[in-house]
Amino acid sequence: MAVVTGRVSLKTKGESDIIDVTDNVGEAVKNSRLRRGIATIFVPGSTGALTTIEYEPGLLHDLPTALERVAPRETSYEHDKRWHDGNGHSHVRASILGPSLTVPFEDGKLILGTWQQIIFIELDVRARTRDLVVQIIGE
Repeated sequence: MAVVTGRVSLKTKGESDIIDVTDNVGEAVKNSRLRRGIATIFVPGSTGALTTIEYEPGLLHDLPTALERVAPRETSYEHDKRWHDGNGHSHVRASILGPSLTVPFEDGKLILGTWQQIIFIELDVRARTRDLVVQIIGE
């Protein structure tokens, strides 16, 4: 079993910026020269998240709308009372979605559904530079 670690650098536009990183992760898997295994994608930080989605305009609108219903921006958050940074909802949303995703691969290619893409979603209230960690384990 081998382990290869790579990075994917992103510049985000701020809250609710959804970036398709499928090709970036696929390239990292290809460059690892491993044939089969798993790729774990991880975002260091507490206001970004990873998941899969059908990357199309309707869902790019629907996901942030759903997150607004689950953790509304205008609700009072203890985090904001303590730090006064206005991103308490960002932390809650990121906690719900999660900081990592694991995708299997075979023959050097990610195993995803036809309409399934890997996305990073920026949940912080400001633009950020993010470095995702892609750790590939396999043979």
